[in-house]
Amino acid sequence: MSRMTTAEAVIETLLAHGIDTLFALPGVHNDHLFDAAHKASDRIRVIHPRHEQTAAYMALGAALATGRPQAFAVVPGPGVLNASAALLLAYATGAPVLALAGQIPSFAIDQGHGHLHEIHDQIGLLRHIVKQGERIRSPQEASERVAQAIAAAMSGRPGPVALECAIDVWGQAADVSLTPPLPVAAPCADPAAIAAAADLLAKARRPLIIVGGGALDAGAEVQAVAERLHAPVSSFRRGRGVIPTSHPLAVSFTEGHALWRTADAVLAIGTRLYWQQANWGIDDSLPVVRIDIDPDSIGRFRAPTCALLGDAAVTLRALLAELSTRGAALAPNPELAAVRLAFEQRLARHEPPMAFLRAIRAALPEDGIYVEEVTQVGFASRLALPVHAPRTFLSPGYQDTLGWGYGTALGAAAAAPGRAVVLATGDGGFMFQAAELATAMHHRLPVVVVVFDDGAFGNVRRIQAQQYGNRLIASDLTNPDFVRFAESFGMAAFRAPTPDALEAALRKAFASGAPALIHVPVGEMPSPWDMILLPRVRGPAGRPPLP
Repeated sequence: MSRMTTAEAVIETLLAHGIDTLFALPGVHNDHLFDAAHKASDRIRVIHPRHEQTAAYMALGAALATGRPQAFAVVPGPGVLNASAALLLAYATGAPVLALAGQIPSFAIDQGHGHLHEIHDQIGLLRHIVKQGERIRSPQEASERVAQAIAAAMSGRPGPVALECAIDVWGQAADVSLTPPLPVAAPCADPAAIAAAADLLAKARRPLIIVGGGALDAGAEVQAVAERLHAPVSSFRRGRGVIPTSHPLAVSFTEGHALWRTADAVLAIGTRLYWQQANWGIDDSLPVVRIDIDPDSIGRFRAPTCALLGDAAVTLRALLAELSTRGAALAPNPELAAVRLAFEQRLARHEPPMAFLRAIRAALPEDGIYVEEVTQVGFASRLALPVHAPRTFLSPGYQDTLGWGYGTALGAAAAAPGRAVVLATGDGGFMFQAAELATAMHHRLPVVVVVFDDGAFGNVRRIQAQQYGNRLIASDLTNPDFVRFAESFGMAAFRAPTPDALEAALRKAFASGAPALIHVPVGEMPSPWDMILLPRVRGPAGRPPLP
């Protein structure tokens, strides 16, 4: 046991869990925490952005890029609320993020005295958007609370957790015993269920695999099962890169829809399977095998034919072993070539977004990290950007939170030094965190942000024009000169009006190893939604597809 403060016990426990970066904004409620970080500054770095939302988004980006737990710290009340959108995204994307929230004096919590940054039932608020939320009440329990929180973040379906600590507790000192990292189970599904799933899949002639973010750490196993079954693997947003998109069996979301119509078995791995079950339709002639570690997710919408509750990689290895005992591998899907050709023809009409994506992919190294914003080029990239490996395509998933991108990209760059990071954003989304160019420069985080500028919330504007009689409201924007804006921070900036100019600027920016901005002026972009909002193709007619 060593004598230390609550704050020192928290920092030491973070370090013991491999967390060597704290994304944080200082404030009086957390002064002792920052002082503890300063005392350990040879082992932990503090990266401070200009807004609490960015501190949380940076932790999110670091977690998404690595799959490892990450931490951020903010003051109570407004600090927590500013960070809440990123915590909601961490919950949606299964990101193991630890929020360290300050709190008013312990004797006054929830008393309504009007203390600085007071908010009623702060921990209760946080529990709505995290897996687990607790309060640290003394130095003796601090280390155990942190270890338990990180274990919760990494157990089952990963996700965010939160700890709050009062201003008068951070600095309290006592003899403390540090808690080592707690075990995190990787359970295998029930052997009988795996055998039943193998029987079902081995009989299929047109099996289809759907992968989501829960399969990101099981890429090799997914590929092995897919090759055994000759099953195309469809991904969208969070599942992109589970297997390389260059693999002969990798198909896009749109191609997956075409194959769904005639599939005679589906293997869904680490995915909510929302689009397919709620929108594309399902019937009794389509057996579904679902692999998921979350018991609340595996039966959502409807009970699968076979529910394999367990870790994706471990369960897939057991499934592959069962499949290997069931005769020869299946024959290739005879529809696959025609489906690919039809999709290529659709993409050929989707210009200029495809040309810009080709430019990005040509310049971005294979291990580079691409972050997509909620913008037209971002939407297209969910379907068509080549992705070589897991955790190199970062997407906001079903939350689709506008403005998430720049802070997330900065966090990815902090967690993956030496790798190129590019953000494809629109002028609308970028301005949510545009002031964080200062953070990129201050901390030397070499994110290259590509701002596609159409002077509008382009998607909103098109919907208003097409569906509401061109009654445009609150969609046009007034922007700075983005090049001069970036240069005012001392950042390299380029203007690239064409795909060729974009590729050249990207190559120059990546070679510099420094933060950069590329401004791409564009007109109205073509809609990608005809390749995403796809019609029902199975089962009885139901509610119309949802966005």
